[in-house]
Amino acid sequence: MRPSPLPTPDVDAQDASHALAERIAAEIRAHGGWISFARYMELALYDPQFGYYASGAGQLGRGGDFVTAPELSPLFGRTLARGIAALLQPGEGILEFGGGSGALAAQVCDELEALGAGTPPYHLLETSHGLRERQRERLGDRVQWLERIPERFRGVMLANEVVDAMPVNALAWTADGIRERGVCINEGRLAWCERPAAGEPLDAARALEIAIPDSGRYESELSLAGPAWIRALAASLERGVILVLDYGFPRREFYHPQRSMGTLMCHYRHRAHGEPFFYPGLQDITAHVDFSALARAAEESGLEILGYSDQAQFLVNCGITDLLEACDPSEVSRYAPLAASAQMLLSPAEMGELFKVLALGRGVDAPLRGFDHGDRSHTL
Repeated sequence: MRPSPLPTPDVDAQDASHALAERIAAEIRAHGGWISFARYMELALYDPQFGYYASGAGQLGRGGDFVTAPELSPLFGRTLARGIAALLQPGEGILEFGGGSGALAAQVCDELEALGAGTPPYHLLETSHGLRERQRERLGDRVQWLERIPERFRGVMLANEVVDAMPVNALAWTADGIRERGVCINEGRLAWCERPAAGEPLDAARALEIAIPDSGRYESELSLAGPAWIRALAASLERGVILVLDYGFPRREFYHPQRSMGTLMCHYRHRAHGEPFFYPGLQDITAHVDFSALARAAEESGLEILGYSDQAQFLVNCGITDLLEACDPSEVSRYAPLAASAQMLLSPAEMGELFKVLALGRGVDAPLRGFDHGDRSHTL
């Protein structure tokens, strides 16, 4: 069913979504009538032909489904570059995951050049063919594209709004035990279906020790992909820092008793809703990040937690206010939109508090510039 009042996709988009839905339905039938939500999310977002990120044509920006911080303001990437500049040693590079439109890479490279730090090797690991083409048009030969995580890397690994789009398992804690919420076909449509949790999702869910509320049911998400990704990065990182910027919470807030319906959210044409089966392949599907799970995976892989804070504190520590003050307020046409975008990046009511920054590393001394005030690592 289409959540109201979302816009209706054009005919070509509906046909592509229908083709993906048929592909998903075929997999459901091949697996006995049920697949995990994590598998559904993987197909809906990353199917190489019809998945949401396959084309990369229209998701980002004000005319798409959502706006990320680099598209919102050049201050974001410029400020981030100031923190990165202090981390790089001669010969080291930057590896960005999921580079979106290429805006962040352009901002970071421009600011590093302006700081006199030169342009270190900049690599992009992008799974979407469509987004890679957008990045090539914007960045030219300023960056190099990778197909996989390198075996050895030294420098800064950067992931802005990447982990929230990694597939998650959907679970329900009930008086009858822990159940996994998956996807089946009901009356010809994709629908939620539950079965008793088993295997790795069950083991991880038990470890969370969720208290069942008076309603008798607690729903949430469990990310197995995020920690696995961190372990893969740890195996690659010889020296340097991993910076993860995303919306989410430490574990005790993520699984707070009052957050009993989880964090799953879909985005279509700048409208947020909770129906993941609406036109699969045409909308983004996300879940907030459990930063404690990422930190635990990092420590188990031999990395250090170098800092954790909200986005506002991190950007202020890295000098965003200095960049804003360098713009002449009398140049209203330039200053006013810059100040407005800074407000969105920093305001607790916008991105400033919900978005967090986690720094993990090896061979790097703390505290980092972005965390010298207001570090919340103790909350992880």
